[in-house]
Order: sequence, then C-alpha cells, then structure tokens
Amino acid sequence: MEIIEFFSVIGTISFSLQGGLIAMEKKFDLFAVYLFGIINSFGGGALRYMLLGESGNELWVQDVPFIASMVAITAVLIFPHFFLKNRYFWTDILDAVGIMSFAIQGSMIAIGMGRPVSAVIVAALLTATGGGVFRDLLAHRRSILLDENIYGLWIFLVGLILGSGWATTNTEIIIVFVMFTILRILSYKRNWKVPYRAF
Repeated sequence: MEIIEFFSVIGTISFSLQGGLIAMEKKFDLFAVYLFGIINSFGGGALRYMLLGESGNELWVQDVPFIASMVAITAVLIFPHFFLKNRYFWTDILDAVGIMSFAIQGSMIAIGMGRPVSAVIVAALLTATGGGVFRDLLAHRRSILLDENIYGLWIFLVGLILGSGWATTNTEIIIVFVMFTILRILSYKRNWKVPYRAF
C-alpha cells in the first residue's frame, strides 16, 4: 500500500466513525448514520475533484476506502455504547487523525498533478474540511472549521509544508502527520485560539 492510500484509508475510517457518531448523537435513523459517515468521509474529496479538475472516475473506484467506511459505520451501530460512552474523546481524536490524513492526501494528489503551492494548500483544506462542512450543514451544527480552537491553520501549514517540498519522503510525511495531529489535539485540550480583531 502506497503512503497516499494509507492516509486515505486512515482518514476514511476516522471520518466515517465520527460522522456516524454525530448522527447517533442527534438521534437520526440508521440511514442517516450511514449517510453522515459517507458524506463526512468522501465529501471533501468530491469537492476537491470538482474544483481541481481531477478525473471524476477515480472517486467511484475507491473500493478499499468505501469498504473501510461501511465497516467503520457498522461498528458504530453494533457497539454504540463503546463509542458514545466517551464520544467527546472519540470525536476529538478521530477529528484530528481524519483531518491530518486527508490534508496530506489532498496535498499529495495536488502535488502529483503538478499544481502550485497555493493549489496544494486549497486541496488540503478542501479534502480535510469539505465533508465536515456538508455534515454540519445537514446536522444544523456550527461548522468546526469556524470553531474558536485552531483548526484550519494546521491544515494550511500541512499544505504549505508539503507543497513547498519541505517534506517529501515517507518518513518526513509521517512525521508531519504525527506532529500536526498532536498539535490539533492540544489546541482543543488547551483551548489554543487564533487571535481575532475586536471592533
């Protein structure tokens, strides 16, 4: 398995679990649990495909990620108490793992297409947050992208680092993943915020 496929599967599992948990927390039906898991996992990639001009065919031949998504969502339904008992822990950890996995995946796809650094950053942001934005709109939740804790900045920096060629080997990319996943978790736990201008 290539490293880009690895991050695709990790991100898919993380976001599928998170989407399913949010749907169950909202007391939505079984269809909605699967719908939220799938939208959360594949929505950002679909948005990236449209805006970066990728071949749409690749979106529909992701057998391994799709199977991983269905298994993850089913696990939430079979073992709801295991996940819901510590849902805030699960959603925070899964969110951090998912957004960094997809930020790296989106960045690497844009790099492979020969896109400039600006497009790599956009690809990282779209892939990592697009599905969550769709999910939050359906659930009538405030988008986590606009949350007070640092969120989009970490994704931006991942896209910048990869797009600038500062991390190219598998080892370097994994280090970036681990480092920014930890930073995302810490930003939530310690309530780190991006400064804003009062008026």
